[in-house]
Order: sequence, then structure tokens, then C-alpha cells
Amino acid sequence: MSGRPDHKEAQVRRLLDGPYPVVPAGLAAGAAARGDRLLRRRRRVRRLCWVLLFAAVAALLVWASLTHAWTTPPSGTSPPLEGW
Repeated sequence: MSGRPDHKEAQVRRLLDGPYPVVPAGLAAGAAARGDRLLRRRRRVRRLCWVLLFAAVAALLVWASLTHAWTTPPSGTSPPLEGW
């Protein structure tokens, strides 16, 4: 590495050593309210996904029980072998 100080590093050090900007009064409360809204939204989306998953599994089970998907089709469904 060169012995020359980095210009960007010196600029960052000046910014960090200088006076800090004033924080608005309602910033923490606004951030907390926004975070709460985001958590509630994620919770609702997660619940909706679980409900949709359970509905899809229930629909699959109903379909399988009505069509008897686990049984083999009757042998009469295949065409007869002729001309052997």
C-alpha cells in the first residue's frame, strides 16, 4: 500500500469528527410505527400463505378421495391387442 493518505478516508474522518446533524423530534416514533406496520403486514402475509397452503392440501385430499387417484385404472380402458 502506498504511504499517501487516501482522500476519501480523510473526508470520512472529517465528517465523523465534525458536529452531528440534529435529529428530528418524531423520528424514533415514526420509525417504530413504520416497523410495527411492517411486522403486522408480514404476519398477515405469512398467515395468508399458511391458509392458502392448507386450502390447497385440503382440495388435493378431497380430489384424491373423490377420484380414487391411488387405485389402478380398470383393464378395460386399454385398447385390445389385435393382429398378433
